[in-house]
Amino acid sequence: MMGQAGGDCSDRFCPYELAWVDEPDSNGRRHKYVECAGKGTCNRANGECVCFPGYEGKACARQSCPDDCSGHGTCEYMKDLTYGIVYNEYHDGSSLGLSGLGSGAKKLDGHSFGMDRARACVCDPGWTGLNCADRMCPYGNDILDVIPGYDETSTLGLPGHGNEVPQVQTVTLYDADSDNSNFNGQSFAIRFTSKLNETYVTQPIAWSTVDATLKSYIESALVSLPNKVIDEVSVEVDSSVGVNGVVIDVSFIGMANQGKQHKLEVLSDACNVPGCTPMRTGLLNLRSHSDTTLSTVEITTPGSHNSYECGRRGRCDRTTGLCTCFAGFTGETCSILTALVTA
Repeated sequence: MMGQAGGDCSDRFCPYELAWVDEPDSNGRRHKYVECAGKGTCNRANGECVCFPGYEGKACARQSCPDDCSGHGTCEYMKDLTYGIVYNEYHDGSSLGLSGLGSGAKKLDGHSFGMDRARACVCDPGWTGLNCADRMCPYGNDILDVIPGYDETSTLGLPGHGNEVPQVQTVTLYDADSDNSNFNGQSFAIRFTSKLNETYVTQPIAWSTVDATLKSYIESALVSLPNKVIDEVSVEVDSSVGVNGVVIDVSFIGMANQGKQHKLEVLSDACNVPGCTPMRTGLLNLRSHSDTTLSTVEITTPGSHNSYECGRRGRCDRTTGLCTCFAGFTGETCSILTALVTA
């Protein structure tokens, strides 16, 4: 008799959940418990909610994702969505608290109503769109873009065509004892994420106390990644001053990586149990606590090129993931000028 689902007790109740939208009470509080969260109707015969489009679950308490992400992504709660793509986009080295090494984008704490109810698609690499139904196209430099600092009227040799600079990422590794020789005999790996959000991990990189040797190991590991995702790279290593750490400058000088790239991720943890890959000892004596400095990855030279889908000189065919270049341009990213087209 306490219910209100039918005077003859023949109607069933449906599950209650916090309302998505409702009127406030006298104290301004919202989201009271209501049947089917206010986003569905109750089937009194079986006690199950019939959710409105866009909502699902026993009490219609969570959002569904459009087209189930088209089979090219996962439907994630808002609390699980990340800032950026890679670890050091958030931990950018701008402060001690935002330094350090790791892998994976940063999840941020939050306590808003929708954190564990609202959901969105997180697309697989190479796919984009609200429902992950569209293919991404390759990124490249806009060949007609103005290079920063270029002055076509100057005779002073200011930076211009032929004087472009690549993006440089600087990895700084600090030994806990400020003794870089402690890294000797250890190994690590580097993860690179392409502009299509594909992730590639290098083979294990053996440490060498000889800077030139370590440089060659890192260069070889990066250019050996599959699909020529990094076609050319230049590395410089300086471990001469222990308190300064080991400074590794990675310059992206190839055609495949012009413009802004995602930051490299240094896999410095140990991976030495069966099934773990790539097998590595890890950098076991990295400084983990400091009042002033921690290891980090920073973009120290932004580079003079840019990075646009289809080089901003073509259209992306979302069905095939291929660029259709405008007249006068060609190449995978439409970054090659073939002719001067005049009206």
